This record gives sequence, C-alpha cells and structure tokens, in this order.
Amino acid sequence: LTLNRGDVLAITGLDAAAAEILVGLLTGAMLPDSGEIQLFGRPTSSVRDSDSWLALLDGIGIVTDRAVLIPQFSVEQNVAMPFTLDVDPVDPDVRPRVLALAQEVGLKESDVRTAVGQALPDVQVRVRLARALALDPSVLLAEHPSATLPRSAVNAFASDLSRVARARQLAVLAMTADDAFARTLGGQVLTHEPATGALRPASAWRKIFQR
Repeated sequence: LTLNRGDVLAITGLDAAAAEILVGLLTGAMLPDSGEIQLFGRPTSSVRDSDSWLALLDGIGIVTDRAVLIPQFSVEQNVAMPFTLDVDPVDPDVRPRVLALAQEVGLKESDVRTAVGQALPDVQVRVRLARALALDPSVLLAEHPSATLPRSAVNAFASDLSRVARARQLAVLAMTADDAFARTLGGQVLTHEPATGALRPASAWRKIFQR
C-alpha cells in the first residue's frame, strides 16, 4: 500500500480495534512483526528516540474519537489547544488562526462559543478535524470518522473533509465502515480481506457476494 500526497483512500473492513492498530503501525507507535512501513521515505523502524519520533509525527494529523476534547471548554478553546494552553480566554495572537481553522472545517460562527460537551456530533467531529489540521500535516489519518454522526450529517462532513484535503493537497487515509461516507469522500475505496490481509477494490469484493 502506497499513499502519496494528494491521494484520498478509504479502507473498509477494519473494526475500531483494527483501525487503532493500523494507525499505531503507520505512525511508528508500534512496529510490524514483518515487512516494513515507511513514513515520509523513512522506515519507522529506524526512529530510535522520542524526539525524532515526535518530529515525524508533526507531519501527521489524526481524526479519532480517542482524541480527548474538554467538554466544559468552548469549541474555540478546544480548537486552540494545539497552538497554546492559554485558552481562558484564548490568546488574542492565536485567535485569528483558530477562527480561520474553524471556518475551514465547516464550523459556523454560532458554534465557536458552544461548550463542546453540549455540541452536536457533527460539530464535535469538526473540532477533531480542526485539531488534526492545526499543525499543517501532509498526511491525515481518520478512524471511523462518521461513526458518531447521524445519517443526515454524513455526506456534509465527507464533502467538507474532501474539500479540505483537495485544498491542502493532503494524503488522506480513512478507515470506515460507512459506504456513503467513503463514496462522498471520493478517491479510491479498498476493502480489507480478513483471511489474507489483502486490500481489494471494494467493487470486486461486492461482486463476490452478488454471484
């Protein structure tokens, strides 16, 4: 599997636990039992110290429910946290970047002052997307990003994510069980075959069960 800048790929057939493991492997948090994973042209096995690993991670944004949001903080405060811990109130020097980022991911002006714990799921997932984009990564990994969304909000979020990816020329890898999300996101869709570990075009996988 090769992912280049500007590529958009959705992988189906991985549950939440498997998606978490894949993200761990791709980011070098764990090493594969066999084979090699290269990140930005460098084998993850060659990273020997925490400073080098953290520097490597600067190029990756991760959209995941495992990323903790502070429920009593506003949307603006949560989006600001990758930039500064001075969020009560948000540092005036940082605030323009925060508001621009919020707008980029589809958050409305009325959302910004809402406490995250009281926000709708589509607002919360956009906060996670904003935080994943804050440090200008070149790769975006998304673990089942539409899992908590109502069906009526899936296409809008997938469209916003696709728009952001194209504008930033991001490499996007989304792990999802949501066919509607994968179709709207665009790009290539592959299905993980549990028996072999192979990744196959989703259309070919469906034809097997349609015969």
